[in-house]
Amino acid sequence: MIKRIKIRTHEVGLLFRDGEFRGLLGAGTRWFLDPLGKVRVNVVDQRDPWLLHDKLDVIVRSGALEGRAIVLDLKDHERALVWVDERFNQVVPPGLYALWTGWRKVRVEVIDARQPRFDHEQRKVVIRTAAAARLLDVHNVARDHVGVLYIDGQYTATLPPGEHIYWKAPADVRVVTVDARETMIDVGGQEIMTADKVTLRVNAIVAYKVVDARTAVQRTDDVRQALYRDAQLVLRAVVGARELDAFLVEKDAVAGELMEALRRRAAELGLEVVAVGIRDVILPGDMKDLMNKVTEARKAAEANLIARREETAAMRSQANTAKLLADNPVLMRLRELEVLEKIAAAGKLNIVLGEQGLADKVIKML
Repeated sequence: MIKRIKIRTHEVGLLFRDGEFRGLLGAGTRWFLDPLGKVRVNVVDQRDPWLLHDKLDVIVRSGALEGRAIVLDLKDHERALVWVDERFNQVVPPGLYALWTGWRKVRVEVIDARQPRFDHEQRKVVIRTAAAARLLDVHNVARDHVGVLYIDGQYTATLPPGEHIYWKAPADVRVVTVDARETMIDVGGQEIMTADKVTLRVNAIVAYKVVDARTAVQRTDDVRQALYRDAQLVLRAVVGARELDAFLVEKDAVAGELMEALRRRAAELGLEVVAVGIRDVILPGDMKDLMNKVTEARKAAEANLIARREETAAMRSQANTAKLLADNPVLMRLRELEVLEKIAAAGKLNIVLGEQGLADKVIKML
């Protein structure tokens, strides 16, 4: 029938009589005559600043918390950041809250979430809490990337590399990350028919980079695939307009035409084509054999022509020498003596000159 309630200095008693809130009880010992069991005292510890109670709205409406607690009644567009003893405690969603101020130092900052971007000097501390993961979206844009920001489906801004934080509600925030580095596309396995009806396989390489991230995201769902498809079509058109021999000779010109055509299309997609090159040209087996035979015949003809030119040059030289010797008997005599000297040196031939005219006879004999 008699209840004894002891309330310590760091505690507060919440007095209820017959289910109705009657007020707060300070530190001390209380005695209650309660034969019918209608008195209830909830003792709460002020060292935990959060007042959690199923009848918090009744307690707040009574006005008993004035001067003793901070009451937060957050609307749908409001959020609150709570610091306890100058240490961040948590981020609070919409709702009714009360925090005791008698025992701990409590500081509260109410933020309007209708401004979706969360830019706070202590944002790195805030996002480490568990409640922040439920209320905040953290978008990390990596180095050499950019982020395309959409709020409620509308383009808002292009974000630089770094950490960008937004409230999850009430606005719908989406960030699309785009790689701004130079990227390579391997256009492989293109079977193309040339103007002279020869089917060959061409592999090309296209290097590009994103220069307008907004356009790259909005114009197509996959900008890389779109550029790859355009490169296939342009390569087919450029190669198909040439005969095989012309294409093989003018591969650099083909790459130049391909680059010019792709640049116009890439600009529409927010891209810049940096370089284009023809990597491989693969001919069918029978055409390859035929080309090898043609090349072999061409090289043989060139070798034969060179041999004929050398032979003609040698004969022309001999004719000039014969004419020179015929016009100069003394020179002819010297040449004969040189030949005789070589024969004598090689065959160990000894010649004895006697009567006049013997030398002429020996020369004639040789």
